[in-house]
Amino acid sequence: MSDRFFRIVRILIESFPKLLVQCLKITVPLTLLSFFFGLILALILALVQVAEIKGLKQFARFYVWIFRGTPLMLQLFIIFYGLPSFGIYFKGFPAAVIAFSLNLAAYNSEIIRSAIQAVPIGQTEAGYMIGLNYFQVMTRIVLPQAARIAFPPLFSSLIGMTKDTSLASSITVIEMMSVAKRIAAVYYEPFWMYMETGFIYLMICTVLTRLQSDFERKLEWKQPVEVKEAMDRVEADNLAHKFRWKG
Repeated sequence: MSDRFFRIVRILIESFPKLLVQCLKITVPLTLLSFFFGLILALILALVQVAEIKGLKQFARFYVWIFRGTPLMLQLFIIFYGLPSFGIYFKGFPAAVIAFSLNLAAYNSEIIRSAIQAVPIGQTEAGYMIGLNYFQVMTRIVLPQAARIAFPPLFSSLIGMTKDTSLASSITVIEMMSVAKRIAAVYYEPFWMYMETGFIYLMICTVLTRLQSDFERKLEWKQPVEVKEAMDRVEADNLAHKFRWKG
């Protein structure tokens, strides 16, 4: 074997701990924080649209249109490089969290909205029938069922966010890709350095994919007994009305 082979192996062994440490210090926290804040905002946007709140619904649709229709890189640049023109300054990491959260919220709000609307309307009617108010219907009946529907695509967006954090290097965030670039510049072995970085991303996403499969198997929602009984009464009333109308 050539000396270059042993040199590449030595570089990869020495650089792996540096990449992994930076991944745990920056990449993972950046992913989790962005997803958490983005999910909260996405839920608010989805509920505003489902509730048909005049004015706020139009704002939510406009928000989704803007952030889904422009590149994530552009949003990062506007927040980090553009806002200082108006006297608003953010350091790299907070700017990345804000940009990723706002972007995720636009996509995830559509996932949540679709999941809520996929819950049969009879479920809501049954909830009102047994005396529940709007908040109780949403929290006890609609959202638990919508969560089962939305879980796979939401978790997929988390996996996608893990990879998208590499864009944060463009606004001075020293995350895993930044470290890989610096090591590649020192040793002049960009191919192997980026391959090693890609391997770490691949392993993280593989673990997340496995967790997603496990959670999907365990995720169950049992309909409250009183709601099931009310649903039966609603269906019986609908059938009775149908036959009376035909008569």
